[in-house]
Amino acid sequence: MTGINTIRFFILILLQVLVFSNINFNGYVYPAFYVYFILLLPFEIAGWLLLTLSFAMGLGIDFFTNSLGINAAASVFTAFVRPIVIKLLKSKKEYEPGITPGIKDLGFRWFFLYALILIFLHHSALFFLEIFSFNDIIQTFHRIFASSVATLILALLAQFFFYKQDNR
Repeated sequence: MTGINTIRFFILILLQVLVFSNINFNGYVYPAFYVYFILLLPFEIAGWLLLTLSFAMGLGIDFFTNSLGINAAASVFTAFVRPIVIKLLKSKKEYEPGITPGIKDLGFRWFFLYALILIFLHHSALFFLEIFSFNDIIQTFHRIFASSVATLILALLAQFFFYKQDNR
């Protein structure tokens, strides 16, 4: 894990635990911004390391929020489907070593679809594990949708914020 990813790992855990886990809009919106860490891991990362780092990220969130492993499970699921999503989203630019999944290297459209799919899958796993039932499926889908939109907006804002800094 490179230095920037190590720093990103700890900053995102702190942001999630201290800020985003305390945001509550009528119980519907849970911006799980920590998934941004999984989104930005390099393409050439080994599968075992991707799963391990995702588990560690989710477990870190679970430890501080007392959420009994659902964030770890949802993070591992997200890491598991990430290579499939990357293969499905063909890019005009080849996935070369050294490029990262982001707006800077692959453009807005690619990153938007990539982040949208993975964030939606992550939140689906997270909320269905949390409720562990199909009884309130409409409410669960509302939570998945609202939380996915909030997390996607945060991910896009972070991309634009750091993308602009790289161009200076």
